[in-house]
Amino acid sequence: MAFTPEYRAYPSASAATTAAVLDAGLRAYMLRVYNWMGSGLLITGIVAYMIANTSLINAFYPLVQTPFGMKHSATPLAMIAMFAPLAFVLVLSLGVNRLSTTAAQGLFWAFCAAMGASLTNIFLIYTQESIVRVFFITAATFGATSLYGYTTKADLSRMGSFLMMGLFGIVIAGLVNLFFQSSALQFAISVIGVVVFTGLTAYDTQRIKADYVQYAYAEGTEGAGKRSVFDALSLYLNFINLFTLLLQLLGNRNNN
Repeated sequence: MAFTPEYRAYPSASAATTAAVLDAGLRAYMLRVYNWMGSGLLITGIVAYMIANTSLINAFYPLVQTPFGMKHSATPLAMIAMFAPLAFVLVLSLGVNRLSTTAAQGLFWAFCAAMGASLTNIFLIYTQESIVRVFFITAATFGATSLYGYTTKADLSRMGSFLMMGLFGIVIAGLVNLFFQSSALQFAISVIGVVVFTGLTAYDTQRIKADYVQYAYAEGTEGAGKRSVFDALSLYLNFINLFTLLLQLLGNRNNN
C-alpha cells in the first residue's frame, strides 16, 4: 500500500520576508504619524500658555469694564485666531495634491500655532489645574482608543458614515445653541461629542493603518512623507476636539 505524503502549503521565505518588511514599515510609519501629532500638540500648548500668561493676552482678551465688573473681552485679533485654524485645514485639505512635503509640514506647524492662539481663552475660563488634569484624561482615552483601532480585527469602516453624521449633528447643534445658550443642550453636545471623537480616533487609526498597507509600494518617500502629515492632522483634530469637550464636562471654572 502506497502512502502519498500530505501536502501542506507553507509560506515561502520571500512572502514571509515581505510581510516582515511591511510590518516594520507600518510600525515606523505610525511612529512618524504619532510624532507629528505629538509635536503639534506641544506647539499648540506652548503657544496657548505663552499668550495666556504674558502681556500678549491683552491683544486677544483685554480686561474691560462692564456693568458686571471687569471682564475679559475678545478683540478682533481673538476672533481671527478662532477662525484661522479652519482656514489652514481647508488649505491643507484642498491642496493635498499640489503641496510639496515641505509645504505641507510648514502649514501643519502654522496650523498648530494658530490652534494654540485660538485655545488661549481656556486659561481664562478654566483653572490651570483642571486643564492639566483633563489633558491627561484625554491622553489616556485617546491612547487606549487609538491602540484599539490599531490592534482590533473588527472592521471599523462601517462606523465611518455613522460617526460623520454624528459630527455634522454636533456642528449644527452647536450653531443652534449659539442663539439659545441652553446649558442642557450644551451638556448633550459635549457628551455626544466625546462619544463621536472617541469613535473617530479608533476609526482613523485603523484607516491610517489600512491606507499604509494599500499604498506602501505605490508611493515613494515623498508621498509617504506628505501623507504622514495629513494622517497626523486627522488624529490631532480628534485629540483637540476630545480635549475641549471633556474640558467642558470635567473642567473647573475660574471664579473670576
